[in-house]
Amino acid sequence: MTPRPRDRFGRPLAPDAGVPIEPDPSALPPLETLREAAELLAHGRAFRAHEVFEAIWKATEGEERELWRALAQLAVGITHAQRGNAAGSATLLRRGADNLGAWDGQHPYGIPVTALREWASQAAGRPLPAERLLAAMPPLLGDSGG
Repeated sequence: MTPRPRDRFGRPLAPDAGVPIEPDPSALPPLETLREAAELLAHGRAFRAHEVFEAIWKATEGEERELWRALAQLAVGITHAQRGNAAGSATLLRRGADNLGAWDGQHPYGIPVTALREWASQAAGRPLPAERLLAAMPPLLGDSGG
């Protein structure tokens, strides 16, 4: 990704916007990724959370790679809601929920997959304002991951 300033929802700004450029995040270990993404989401920074998930997704091999991709898609779904794009939000939330299907009923790294899938599917069918969407999202880390 070409480094450039972005607003809090990840929209590109003019190079002279006076906003610091955040470098692309490096891939973190799974639990650090989840903690970082959860913190970003708690502060309404879904686009940045997507970038954190994207870093581990692209650095991961095998089946687990799809877990991180699905979580990145959920974060992008929230990003679209923050940008006022209900249709884009629904599409990405549905895609992320579908792609988490392989882990339904499981808790990899403490992730409550079933709860996230249910939340994303419901939100895709009934778009919510971004603040309510984030407030309704289950925590990324369940009891075994925190």
